[in-house]
Amino acid sequence: MKKTYVTTMPDHIGAFLKASRCFESLGLNITRVSYNKAVDVNTLFIDVEGEKDKLELAELQLREIGYLRNTAEEKSVVLLEFRLLDVPGSVTDVLELIDEFKFNISYISSQENGTEYQLFKMGLFVEHPDKITEFLSRAEKLCDVRVIDYNRSEKIFDNSIFYNSFVSSLVETMQISEENKNALLVNANLAMQTLDETGLSPYRTFDSISKFAELLAACRGEAFNPRITRHEISENTDILLIEPPCGSNTMIIRSGGKLLFIDSGYACYKEEMLRLFEKILPEYKTAEKKILITHADLDHCGLLSEFEEVIASEKTKECLALEFEEQGGFRERNALHKPYIGICKILTSYEPCNPEKIKAPWKSAEKSAAPLCQTGFFDFGELHFEVYEGSGGHLSGETVLIDYQHHIAFTGDIYINLKGMTPEQAKYNTYAPILMTSVDTDPVLCAEERRAVLQRLGAGGWKIFGSHGAAKEYSVNIEK
Repeated sequence: MKKTYVTTMPDHIGAFLKASRCFESLGLNITRVSYNKAVDVNTLFIDVEGEKDKLELAELQLREIGYLRNTAEEKSVVLLEFRLLDVPGSVTDVLELIDEFKFNISYISSQENGTEYQLFKMGLFVEHPDKITEFLSRAEKLCDVRVIDYNRSEKIFDNSIFYNSFVSSLVETMQISEENKNALLVNANLAMQTLDETGLSPYRTFDSISKFAELLAACRGEAFNPRITRHEISENTDILLIEPPCGSNTMIIRSGGKLLFIDSGYACYKEEMLRLFEKILPEYKTAEKKILITHADLDHCGLLSEFEEVIASEKTKECLALEFEEQGGFRERNALHKPYIGICKILTSYEPCNPEKIKAPWKSAEKSAAPLCQTGFFDFGELHFEVYEGSGGHLSGETVLIDYQHHIAFTGDIYINLKGMTPEQAKYNTYAPILMTSVDTDPVLCAEERRAVLQRLGAGGWKIFGSHGAAKEYSVNIEK
């Protein structure tokens, strides 16, 4: 069994040695350590492996020596900007007021700017948040004061409790339960450590996570405004394409009075999507409906609980089963992708799908040198698809559907319409590549799969439905 301890250690010689001796005495093995003084001067993350009862005993011992943080403590850091006259001694009155309130300064920065004023930025460590209101009222009598949100400041100012402040901000932004707070904290640290080792600034990592969460939150409720287009295939068949600001598209094939959904977006938009389905599909509540997923990424599988039947490739079913059994899906077995997936699951309220409701009608292709292999056929209403499976360039189990009679293709994330994205979609798609280093498991192989998809299309005009961006009009001309 593995456990992550988020320790708050004193900044002096031998602090880590003391914790290490605690684990050694219990026969526990340390498997990961993460500490970055530039980010947080006291917080040390330690992954430990061993028997459950020994891990619990270690927690008690660490708590006794004061190494485990108390999440119930009401402590915070507030970043303030004081607009002071650029004259000798102007900051003295402010410092005396800070001393009166017994606030500790964790960050300070000021520079003359050619005007008669200086802007002093100060991070104040506040043990009793109720005092800050009174402090601000007193300070405003001395000078103009502005409260700055640390997520939008140029530098990380909280060098003592940064991780706790950072995660608390995410919890508030996405309305996450307190029980998920520690898991979010651990994954944020793991993302920082993983990307720091690739040469990416840790501050850029935290900034990207914050902006990703803010974007998810900004598109909820009344602000959820996906682009919706209808594509007529025949007199009795059409396709509705729903493009949310964040996450994958959802495509709905209506044929013969039945509904087939392809991919389903993030779980955090479930209520918004269900209201939308009822609005644009008069038959939604009564029609027979099932869902097919192109692959097992979180932004494609958020609404699987709403369907009685889920259709997927064998490998996609395997991935979802691993998640359901809490063994980690394919992405989580990739060290570069694991932290982002952990963060994403928490921020989007993802719940794994019960594999008993998943049907895998096609045998996965054997190991092949070809980037794309046909694995079977799939009929729905008037449509007759050839089914292809990629070699795992984007994610193992990825599925492509091609209907040669009606010249339509569903290509998942192997082929997406980058130029056909809304500004919101384009912004959203900038964060995952930073936090995962690449959205593809094997970018070179994915490029080969993309070419193979286009090579499979016959002569004439095609409509390609990728899982991000608008439907792509594509023409294949064969010279004689």
